[in-house]
Formats: sequence, structure tokens, C-alpha cells
Amino acid sequence: MEKYKFILSGGGTGGHIYPAIAIANELKFRFPDAEFLFVGAKDKMEMQKVPQAGYAIKGLWIAGLQRKLTLQNAMFPFKLFDSLWKSRKIIKQFKPNVVIGTGGFASGPLLQMANMMHIPTVIQEQNSFPGITNKLLSKKANKICVAYENLERFFPKEKMILTGNPVRQDLIDIESKREEAIQYFNLDVNKKTLLVLGGSLGARRVNQLIEKELDKIVAQNVQIIWQCGKLYFEDYKKYNSPLTPEGGTSNDNKTNNVQVLTFIDRMDLVYAAADIVISRAGASSVSELCIVGKPVIFIPSPNVAEDHQTKNAKSIVDKKGAIMIKESELDSEFSLVFEALLKDQGKQDQLSKNIKHLALPNATKQIVDEILKLV
Repeated sequence: MEKYKFILSGGGTGGHIYPAIAIANELKFRFPDAEFLFVGAKDKMEMQKVPQAGYAIKGLWIAGLQRKLTLQNAMFPFKLFDSLWKSRKIIKQFKPNVVIGTGGFASGPLLQMANMMHIPTVIQEQNSFPGITNKLLSKKANKICVAYENLERFFPKEKMILTGNPVRQDLIDIESKREEAIQYFNLDVNKKTLLVLGGSLGARRVNQLIEKELDKIVAQNVQIIWQCGKLYFEDYKKYNSPLTPEGGTSNDNKTNNVQVLTFIDRMDLVYAAADIVISRAGASSVSELCIVGKPVIFIPSPNVAEDHQTKNAKSIVDKKGAIMIKESELDSEFSLVFEALLKDQGKQDQLSKNIKHLALPNATKQIVDEILKLV
């Protein structure tokens, strides 16, 4: 049997990297002898995360355009030309059967060059509102795997397949992991657990909110697992200390009930432990939260292209699967909304049930099925 070869590109944030790794893992499961190569942007987090997952990666000298006049913008044409040339060289040397892009700076030049070289390409679009790069790439792509309905205004309808976003397979059954999760994070079973997710790099405004509301939240018999992101850990680690063990004695020190983390390795366990989740609305986070089925308050980032996080969150809120608070409304709304949700178990149960109905747990398998049709 022919030995298959796949190039994957996704990076910049965990939201682009982990879907690419999930797809690679499924391909590897089906074809243990297949060869894999990732292509990322130099100095971005994929250059560490992909090798940690066991895959080789090459870096391109590429970055995004800034919204103002900068030296980086002036360098962009040179970076783009260099990345296209290197992408061509990589493809010629590796000779992939298919090239797969899950978003990020490097996926643009790589898929563009693959299209020009007549190598089959697959786009995995995670958001409800695609970025300009994927809109351009879609004209030549062979397949476009999407996570949301009604994207015909952006992509050729005949190329689109509604699959959902690839997620970690260990999230499929978290209910059975609750006890393990409580022990892993040293939690008090008599308290509600709030999980705060700001994304792999962190979310400044969300972190500011949690710091401001910390005393009020903890006073309501709540313990917090707070993923603040690597950019902000130094600012917030002062709130970090071991939680009061079950059966132990607590005091009024708010840090007894708070765990501040840069990054969470065991997402399956942290989701299993959580009773309520506060999260950004990146595409991968939204897909994961649908699968784990916990009550969610989305705080979308307004600082992303086309405001796509608000659109991602709205697609869930419109189906009564989550609550959304805009950043501009946090000071006036958050305290009231959180307290009302915390006190209303019926509302929590309803949100959990509704968001779970929107899950597409077989996304990774479906995407790989589409990739293999092109081999």
C-alpha cells in the first residue's frame, strides 16, 4: 500500500494548533506508517506545541498585517514572498498527498503554493465568520470543512462540508472523570467550581474582571481555577495558593480558594471539575464547550478580525445554549448575571442541556474522511 504523506499548517494560537494536531492524530491512527510535516510561523507557539505532540515542524518567516502603519507592515511583502518560496521548496521536497490548513499566518502561503502546484488542499474553517485568507484560499481549495451553518456567502457551496471543529477526543466522556478531577485539582466537593479560560495567551480584560470580582465570587462558596495565560501570570500569581482541602479549615484569605495557572494540560479533568465556565469565544473553545456541556458565560474578545468571537458566541446564545456579556458591559452586568446563574440550578441544567445539543463530537473523523477522499 502507498505510504501517505500529509502537510498540516495551523498556528498562532491554540485554537489553530490543536485542531491540526487532532486531525494529524486521527490520520496517524488510521495510517500508522504515514508521514507528517507541520508548517508554522517562526517564533509562534506552534514551534513548541507541535514537537511536544510528536510531530516535525518547519517555520516560515511570516506574520499578519497590523492595523496601523508599522515597520512590520512594510516588511510584509518580503515576508510573504519568502514564505511562498519556502513553502514551494517544502512541498517539492516532502511531496504530500494532501495539504491541510487550520488557520494561522503560515497556512496562507502554504496552501496558496499547494494550490498553484496542483496538490489537493483542505481548509478547516473554525469560525462562524471566516477571515480574508481562507476566503481567498477557498477559490482553489478542494474541500472546506466548516463548523457553522450558512457560510455559503463566503465559500463555494459545493466545496463545503459541515463537520464541526476537531476537538480533543478525551473530552467526549468527562462525566466519568469527575472524581479524578476533584482529586487532581485538590478541590472541595462542597463548593461550586468556576473555571475561567482566557485562551492560551490570556485575556487581559477577563483577568482584570476576575481580579476585581474575586472577593465577591469566593464569598459565594465558590472556588476558582483561573487560566490567566502566559502573558499575565506574573501579574496574577499572587492570588495563587493551595485550595482548602476537603474537610480542612478555611479562613477569610481569598487566595485559599483560587488556583492561577498559565496553561492547563489536562483539559478533560478541568472541564470535568467545573460547574460554571467563563470563556472567550474562540472557535475551538466554543466547540469544546458544546461537547463538555457545562453552563457557560462567554466574554468575546472585540479585538479580533471581523469580531468573529461575538458571532461565534451569538450562534450558541441564539439557541439558548449560553450567556454572553460584551466587554463593554462587564462592569454593569457581570456581578448580577453571575450571581443569578450561580443561584439558579435549573438555569444551569438548561444551559448544559441546550449547549450539548449543538455539539458535533465526530468532527475529527468526518474531516479525515473528507481528506482521504482526495488521496
